[in-house]
Amino acid sequence: MDIDSPPGSPDSRGALGPMIGASGTSGFDVTGINAQQSIFGGRPGPTATRAPINQLGPPSAAPVAPTPRFQPPALESTPIPAYGELEIPENPSIMGPENGMTLDQAIDTLLERNLNLMALRYEVPMAQADILTASLRANPIFYADSQLVPYGRFTNTRPGGQTQYDVNITYPLDVWRKRQARILVYERAKKVTEAQLQDAIRLQIDNLYTAYVDVIAATQNLEYSRAYTVGIGKLVETVRSLNKKGQKTLADVETIRAQLELAELQVRESEETLKKAKRTLALYLDTPAKDAYEVSVRSIFRDVRELPVSTEELVKTALASRPDLTAFRLGVLRAQGDELLARRNKYSDVYLLWQPYTMQDNGYLGFKNSYSYAFGVTVALPLYNRNQGNIQRAGLNIRQTEVEMTQQERQVAYDVEEAVREFNTSRISLIEFEREIVPASRTVRTTALQLYGIGQTSIVDYLDAQKDYNEVVRKFYDAVVRHRRAMLDLNTAVGTRVLP
Repeated sequence: MDIDSPPGSPDSRGALGPMIGASGTSGFDVTGINAQQSIFGGRPGPTATRAPINQLGPPSAAPVAPTPRFQPPALESTPIPAYGELEIPENPSIMGPENGMTLDQAIDTLLERNLNLMALRYEVPMAQADILTASLRANPIFYADSQLVPYGRFTNTRPGGQTQYDVNITYPLDVWRKRQARILVYERAKKVTEAQLQDAIRLQIDNLYTAYVDVIAATQNLEYSRAYTVGIGKLVETVRSLNKKGQKTLADVETIRAQLELAELQVRESEETLKKAKRTLALYLDTPAKDAYEVSVRSIFRDVRELPVSTEELVKTALASRPDLTAFRLGVLRAQGDELLARRNKYSDVYLLWQPYTMQDNGYLGFKNSYSYAFGVTVALPLYNRNQGNIQRAGLNIRQTEVEMTQQERQVAYDVEEAVREFNTSRISLIEFEREIVPASRTVRTTALQLYGIGQTSIVDYLDAQKDYNEVVRKFYDAVVRHRRAMLDLNTAVGTRVLP
């Protein structure tokens, strides 16, 4: 089922690109039956009339019907089922059981239980811890020493000293307010982290969109495959019955039976595809592996409404709400804070010395000891290092971040415009399938069925017409899935829920 490219693929057909989230794919068309044939196949129109010849001309006298000696009973043709029974419901807008998981429920479960998001949420309290670290003041320095300590002792004949004992405390003074600048930088860094977390949630929801629609597409494909198998099985039994009556050949039976084998293979492959899609969805929702196969979804499947707002309004909304763009804008403020901090680191701290205790030992002179105190200030002379390199680098980083922000703004606008383009294209394609292609193909199939029933064509001709019709129905559901993906991709591009 050619819906989209694999998740994360650079060649994704989605309008958003790999960084925005790509739609996934599932290899549903496992048999490739009639994949390259024209949509309009079969042999439309009867080749000869079956009306009595005497009813074609003008009315005349009633003929005298001879009495036949022997008249075999007319064989009533056994109705041939249109194998596959692939019909489009009148209102295929909702798909899934009543108790199936809706998209809103899936998003709520993702936000609550997804392990990747749980891990990423720790970034915010860690950023808060960085603010705490930045707000801490420098510790004072305690210092004690003893000076002029003699080898032995001082005497009148060997005077010296006096021996001195000092206790002092050096306290750094943040006269340039570096601490406030550090706090500002890390507060802004926290806001950037919060915006990046919101963008990670947006991208993870986009991944959920992919997994969710994959389950819808795989479920629909399995139903398609089973209906295909049931219908062709009925056809095998019917043709076998006709073969016993001599109306169909053994070759007809074998031809149909070969198609039945392919149909059963497609059912098995479709079941595995659905299991894989459910496991992927369960992984995003942190559902235990044993319960993965029990996951069922209920979702809007077909919606051909036009966009509720214009492209210009969607672009404005995206520029205001996309968290990745918000992160860049906050990143500019954070870069400006880095420059402020670099400028305040231009000068070193001033160190204040307080020496409350100084004792001089006068014992060897027979005098009392003396006590004193001292003050002091230490200031670095900014002759060589005034943090010139880091200041210059911080200024360049501001300009670099502004350029990146401008590029991201253009990328956001491009993402929205491409998502709108894909939405409109898929919508028109879906409408054309419903109004033109499917009805025309159904007419071709019906005509081919009638011709085969009256013996005008072979079983191969009828199978070709039926396969063509089945292929059109499959492509119709592909178009539905593509449009559903386009709706969800538009939500991701805008950064808010625009469509259901």
